[in-house]
Amino acid sequence: MLRLLRVLRLAKLGRYHHSLEVIISVLKKNKEELVLTTAFMGMLLIGSSCLLYIAEHEAQPEKFESIPAAMWWSIATLTTVGYGDVAPITPLGKLFASMVAVLGIGMFALPTGLLGAGFVEEIQNRKTKTKTQSQPCPHCGKSLDSH
Repeated sequence: MLRLLRVLRLAKLGRYHHSLEVIISVLKKNKEELVLTTAFMGMLLIGSSCLLYIAEHEAQPEKFESIPAAMWWSIATLTTVGYGDVAPITPLGKLFASMVAVLGIGMFALPTGLLGAGFVEEIQNRKTKTKTQSQPCPHCGKSLDSH
């Protein structure tokens, strides 16, 4: 245990404390949007699995044997990994698959944009706060926060 603490001391995690505070602050401020995006992603996962099961079960009963089995395809498609081990072959299945692939890209772009904007806003707020605190009053020389 003491050796583990020595390793942590070597990593000097204290210097990253400010960055960690920024990340936590952004996550807290965007919590509702991130939860909503995650819930929408879950609904999209279930919906796309159901649609592909309906479209592909007759043509590929061994690959789309159930809705939970179709979720593997849905996860691979929504995350744009696309392993290729399961793919739709019917025209309706291909149509659903292409729509799900496009929605999957958008579903990962949405939280990325939210977090990116949140980081920019948080860093701007901290810079403004630091500038205001560091400037003395031109009349009395005291900190502007004390006025």
